[in-house]
Amino acid sequence: MSRLARPFALTALCALAAGCALAPPPAADDVRAQALPNAQVPEHWTAGAVDVGNAADGWLALFDDATLAQLCAEAMQYNPDLHVAAARVEAAEASARAAGAALWPQLSIAGHGGGKGGGDGSGVEAYGIFASWEIDLWGKVRAQRAAAKEEYEAAALDERYARASIAALVAKSWFLAREATAQRMIATEMAASAQKLADLARDRQRIGKGDELEAAQAEASAMSYRDMVLQADVARQNALRAVEILAGRYPAAALDPSADLPDPAGRVPAGLPSQLLERRPDVVAAERRVAAAFYRQEEAKAARLPSISLTANGTHISSDLFVLKDRENPVWGIGGNLLAPIFTGGALQAQVEVRTAEQKAAVANYGRIGSRAFGEVENALSASFNLDSRATVLADAVKANEHATEMARVRYEIGSGDLRGVQEQMLALDAARTTYTHVRADRLIQRVNLYLALGGGFEIAPAAQNAQPAQDKPAS
Repeated sequence: MSRLARPFALTALCALAAGCALAPPPAADDVRAQALPNAQVPEHWTAGAVDVGNAADGWLALFDDATLAQLCAEAMQYNPDLHVAAARVEAAEASARAAGAALWPQLSIAGHGGGKGGGDGSGVEAYGIFASWEIDLWGKVRAQRAAAKEEYEAAALDERYARASIAALVAKSWFLAREATAQRMIATEMAASAQKLADLARDRQRIGKGDELEAAQAEASAMSYRDMVLQADVARQNALRAVEILAGRYPAAALDPSADLPDPAGRVPAGLPSQLLERRPDVVAAERRVAAAFYRQEEAKAARLPSISLTANGTHISSDLFVLKDRENPVWGIGGNLLAPIFTGGALQAQVEVRTAEQKAAVANYGRIGSRAFGEVENALSASFNLDSRATVLADAVKANEHATEMARVRYEIGSGDLRGVQEQMLALDAARTTYTHVRADRLIQRVNLYLALGGGFEIAPAAQNAQPAQDKPAS
């Protein structure tokens, strides 16, 4: 070891040994108690009885829809919002590496040359190597690095939740497009039925069993159903364009979804309410930001204390124009700097207060996100149970109205009933079929909402894993 390196290393080791260890951030239980002081988390979900197993990943495959899976895959690759989230993760990771760079010695080299014909005419050549190292006695730099790491982990978790949210939005938009397709099909069938009824009314008028008013009313009803078809077609195109935009495609409404709306598969393991805050990526990200705010507060406190830096340098000077004084060349030097704030007008203490307030805001934000998470699960469960019951009732209602409509039509054809009764029954059937179709689509949508609210991953092997801390290494 050189004469420069030995005292430099010895001094650094002594300084590091005397450094203060960083205090740990608040424990997760403490953060939850502080952020949700009035929320008594129950042992089980209050919306109804559910399976206690943890929400599993891979919920997208449970819908068994190849087109939906393809649209989600395209969204993961081309959705602009996910590109923004990914860029934020990259920036946070680079910031974490940069924050840790100050823990390493900073090395630079400088040189100067001026030959006889040079611009300065001095003929002096000089170059040197310079090293400096701020000894992190009070943990200021380590706290800064720790805060950056927590922010990086939070950004990575945000991206993971953003991916799941986009996948859920694609799925829900796709089911809405399928519902719109089914509603257009219903409107088309009802328009055809109304037109047959109008034709029948005209036939009855020709043979003297009906009159002009009855025929005109039947024709007006048929035209109303044609308008419903046009409205349903616009709704379907808008729903398709929404899906295409999410997938990064041009919104051409070129997709051709099926009108079939399958029942959701099985029951969803919802786990326990106490497990939710540990599982949802957005909640865990908020917890990481509480830790980051804590470390920033520690950094601000350490900034009030003296800082010590070690310096070392080696220089070499030569000249062709004059003889330098006889001395050792190159010249090596080592030293240290001490900087202690004495009077800053209260700026350093104010910065501590700023960081303290930011930590309070981070805790409050954690409480906001955690409370929202509980509400989303309870709402999705409650809606799912309600929709299951409604689907059963409405299925029977559709069958009853179909039978009643057929009976009313028969009575009208044989002359024992009037047109108004048939039209009223057709309206009842249309309302029952429309509502039933909407409920079936809403069951699928609420199932997606439940998967997302529980923090389950949509991929069987999620591409976005739990964030890992950036490795400590010198920044280039």
